[in-house]
Amino acid sequence: MSENLQDKHFAAIATFIERNVGIKLPLSKRTMVEGRLRKRVRVLGLANLNEYGRFLFERNGLEAESVHLIDCVSTNKTDFFREPSHFDFLVKRAVPALRKLQGGRQTRLKIWSAACSIGAEAYTIAMVLQDLANTPNTAGSLDYAILGTDVSTQVLAAARTAIYPASFLSPVPAEMQQRYLMRSREAAQETVRIVPELRRKASFAHLNLMETSYPFDRDIDVIFCRNVLIYFDKPTQAAVLSRLTSHLRPGGYLMLGHSESMAGAGVPGLRSIAPTIYQADNAELRRSAA
Repeated sequence: MSENLQDKHFAAIATFIERNVGIKLPLSKRTMVEGRLRKRVRVLGLANLNEYGRFLFERNGLEAESVHLIDCVSTNKTDFFREPSHFDFLVKRAVPALRKLQGGRQTRLKIWSAACSIGAEAYTIAMVLQDLANTPNTAGSLDYAILGTDVSTQVLAAARTAIYPASFLSPVPAEMQQRYLMRSREAAQETVRIVPELRRKASFAHLNLMETSYPFDRDIDVIFCRNVLIYFDKPTQAAVLSRLTSHLRPGGYLMLGHSESMAGAGVPGLRSIAPTIYQADNAELRRSAA
């Protein structure tokens, strides 16, 4: 008896994942999927992956196992300051423009990190916004809140804890490391934790982007949805982007990954203002630009 997934079980897993999460799993991903699922085989005390497939589809185990299956298969690559031009744009162009639209009033900027994984993107946003909030020109007048969402419960738990291997923070500038990271008191533990000041600014919630509606505010200032659309087919990309756009305030921004630069083209309510950066279009903005 094979110790790997049977062809029919891999096909059934691929169908389940695409239908429920939108991620395509071609045969070229089979080895990766099997490698990730071996942990679940051990946790469940099964003999091998063949038994895991039978547990899912022949012993009615799929419903109970579905959350763990999604956690294992979801791709959760992330880094601090990944695609740094987006964070420069956020600080230098997006925030000043949004504050101008709000008449210079002290209001809370709402930032959404969709597909946030373990929180690196959300906390990068927090670092650059907190640095901006601490500058003389904005001291005391800039407030912000960050929402991170993901389909994986495991990565959300890691994001809430905000503890990372010290080596993982190497992209963070040294001065920011001093301000926003706490070293473990135990020398043997080479870990750091995001400071409480920034952890209080971020909240995390479970969300499957395949859902037909999202239970969040519809006046979000900036949405980051980077490097997740590449796993969806074009109709799914368009549907997800349309739902995300409906949560942007007029003049708000949507930032995509550099490998997804054309995904936002043609989405109603969005206009391209830079590669991978879109803005919620409205008549007021068009008049002010005239």
